[in-house]
Amino acid sequence: MAPRRLSIEQAAGFLRIRDGKNPLDGSAVHPESYSIVDAMTKDAGCTVGDLIRNEVLRKKINLTQYVTEKVGVPTLNDIMTELSKPGRDPREKFEAFGFAEGVEKMEDVQPGMQLPGIVTNVTAFGAFVDIGVHQDGLVHVSELADRFVKNPSEVVQVQQKVSVTVLAIDLQRKRISLSMKSKPKQANSPGAK
Repeated sequence: MAPRRLSIEQAAGFLRIRDGKNPLDGSAVHPESYSIVDAMTKDAGCTVGDLIRNEVLRKKINLTQYVTEKVGVPTLNDIMTELSKPGRDPREKFEAFGFAEGVEKMEDVQPGMQLPGIVTNVTAFGAFVDIGVHQDGLVHVSELADRFVKNPSEVVQVQQKVSVTVLAIDLQRKRISLSMKSKPKQANSPGAK
């Protein structure tokens, strides 16, 4: 098979056409598998739409009779799963994240501020958190929780959404000290704003 045709076939599995001519166009069933679904509907004496809407019809289908050299039971199970929930997006739900309004650069950050952030890296000495100012802040291991933390990865993980309190800002060295404790102590560091 030519590389271009193979690429088009593989991409077609990700394309969804709502209200297309064929009800399968809005599903994750690959176009090269439409003939299998058509055979199932013919044997069941129904339409593709009926098969999608009616769980009883789907359960009556004996998948083993549609197994071929190219199509095995796992693929047929995938097709049946898709027929039960056509057009469903298999990705995890995307949750938009918003940084604090008005906090866009280090000069906007003040000690005591409570800010939302996203963990960008976890190290042996703490976690780096993006608070939306183009410079990640550090939550030292001693500031990760109200209890003793030996291993930071027990408390946080990369891409985790967190709430942090600003302890100190050092504009000259471009450092931001943060805390995730419920009642953090404010630090007074040289160069802090």
